[in-house]
Amino acid sequence: MTRPMDNPLQQILAPRSIAVLGASRDAGKRGNLAIRYLQQNQFQGAIYPVHPKETEVLGLACYPTVESLPEAADLALICTAANTLPELVRRCGSKGIRGAVVLATGFSETGEVGLALENEMVRAARESGLRIIGPNTSGMFNTHCGANLVGYRDLRTGSIGLLSQSGNMALSLVTEGGQHATLGFSTYVGVGNEADVQFHEYLDYFAADPHTRVIVGYVEGLKQGRRFLQSAASICLEKPLVIYLSGRTAVGQQSARSHTGALAGSYEMAKGVMRQAGVLLVERADEILPVASTLASTAEWLPLNGNRVAILADGGGHATIAADALHQLGLSIPSLSETTRQQLRSLLPPAAAINNPVDVAGGTDNHPQLFADCAEVLLADSRIDALLIVGLFGGYALRFSESLAGEERQCAERLARLPGSLGKPLLLQSLYRPLKPEPLRYLESSNIPLFSSIDEAARCLAAVVNYSEAKKRLSIHDQTAAADPSIPVSELIFKVLQAGRSSLYEYEALDALAAYGAKVVVPQVIRDEEGFSDMAPSPPDLRYVMKLVSRDILHKTDAGGVKLDLMRDDFPQAYHEILANALRYQADARIEGVLLVPMAEPGVEVIIGVTQDRQFGPVMMFGLGGVFVEVLRDVVFRTLPLRRADALEMLDGIRGSKVLDGIRGGEPVDRQALVSLMLAVSDLCMNHPEIVELDLNPVLARPGDYCVLDARVLLNPQQEAA
Repeated sequence: MTRPMDNPLQQILAPRSIAVLGASRDAGKRGNLAIRYLQQNQFQGAIYPVHPKETEVLGLACYPTVESLPEAADLALICTAANTLPELVRRCGSKGIRGAVVLATGFSETGEVGLALENEMVRAARESGLRIIGPNTSGMFNTHCGANLVGYRDLRTGSIGLLSQSGNMALSLVTEGGQHATLGFSTYVGVGNEADVQFHEYLDYFAADPHTRVIVGYVEGLKQGRRFLQSAASICLEKPLVIYLSGRTAVGQQSARSHTGALAGSYEMAKGVMRQAGVLLVERADEILPVASTLASTAEWLPLNGNRVAILADGGGHATIAADALHQLGLSIPSLSETTRQQLRSLLPPAAAINNPVDVAGGTDNHPQLFADCAEVLLADSRIDALLIVGLFGGYALRFSESLAGEERQCAERLARLPGSLGKPLLLQSLYRPLKPEPLRYLESSNIPLFSSIDEAARCLAAVVNYSEAKKRLSIHDQTAAADPSIPVSELIFKVLQAGRSSLYEYEALDALAAYGAKVVVPQVIRDEEGFSDMAPSPPDLRYVMKLVSRDILHKTDAGGVKLDLMRDDFPQAYHEILANALRYQADARIEGVLLVPMAEPGVEVIIGVTQDRQFGPVMMFGLGGVFVEVLRDVVFRTLPLRRADALEMLDGIRGSKVLDGIRGGEPVDRQALVSLMLAVSDLCMNHPEIVELDLNPVLARPGDYCVLDARVLLNPQQEAA
């Protein structure tokens, strides 16, 4: 991982000197506000106001031009109008200033004229080696050096790095963070238009920043989504990355001609590929900081051995709610070991529930320290990876007797030490948290995650487990280079494009898959009726499928171009019917002939597809297939190249994954065979970027193998490698 001193943004985001262009004596102007906040936040470096007509601003000597500065500042804050920017940026770069925060609006967000101005500014910056934050940004701050260029009040130094494509959303998060007793931020950047510095470059800075433990991002769209994922996958090996992605209801690629393209909706796709990169995608804005702060508090205990959680409660209702919430989020609530149950039995009254969840049944009402006794026993159980305490803790002195205050404080001190001594996270929910009793304040100051809501506690614990699993998965390097049969496939694609076609015929698509190790049944191509008589002998009871071959008709079923359950005597009539149906469907359709394949044995219908996404590059889709794929939409996405671990996770990721394990006594499908097919598809598409869409739908997944029933491959000769 790059060290901060080696990161190209270090000098800009942790500056030792700042020039304020457009400095002002007017307290209402940004050029005055910025200097005031730099002074109030005790910025550790030099501040250089720049204004052609002022000699002093807020007690600081003011310089008439950038050229007159006594040194090249690390960073320039430019508070002037958009039309001044190209020239000012050029002059800053010539002076040797390495970075500029451009606040002004009126650039690419306004249309073509603004875009031209933005491009001119970026050209000026690149000619002089200066990097631009923004434009159209709320600014940036770094609490560890006092560089507050946003103007937020009462910033608390902390370990959460923040990136946002919305200034108001950043303000909301910083304001919310201020209400938390211990939560603070390291660095914030309002990325603005990303005319120069891109989102993934900021991620790389945060990854190297020793002051940042967790990275939070508010994202509306990514200009370089694939680079973002590459940075994220590297970062998430060491630090959690929490993203809130807005615009989740945006309509996907409605004009796409394949199932995969039509289903590549922006949010579902983003959710899959970000999970693949280890990103924690939160779906509620009010959970961004709770998740981030929980990860900051628990990161040193990660990765966990598993997802097994113990629940400790002082009431059956709270225990049940917690168990339901955790189970719905995919966490395990296992049985406790006999040794653990015996220890709990010796501590608690006879009415207590001593399996998991554990309900103390009033045993702590007069002896709050029993919570610490039980918590220690539970965390010591080798079957348990994390502990969630729910109920009344922290409020015993308020509810029962003030005489319990001392014992409750002692219990809090003991609870706070348990994660460090046993190496496992402990989270606590209390209905008394809004009242901020002293035992809970102590736990919060000791980095024990606290919650008022059981559901929020469960979601934050699930985030901890999901990040733990992501760290383990990302550390596995299981991708191997496939044997490269690219020459025959390249020749095939070249011939197809030379013939003026934008798609492979199905038999060509199957040949390409076979070249990459996929097991396919090669169909017989019949180009005229005489071809039936040239077929090799076959068993008399063997039944066939006949399918249309036409460059102009991709969806053969819609055109009446598929006939099932045929015997050899049925071939001529079926052939003529298919041709007639095709010409009724599209009178000018060019028809190559028909394919004949034996009828396949039954299996579970799944779909495997690849599409070229404009943000994330080549992306694979997997889900339940057949005619219901666009109705059920039970699909998941991952970027290519695919790793074996990614493919296995995709099989488990669909809602109907249990169908793959056999239903009503049926045998489970061969998951490893499906994984092999998915990896073959990945290799094919990565080696041949001319493939812009691929659909295998349906694929029959069976106990011992699979069968590809339909293959469709679309080409674009202009497509470049991702």
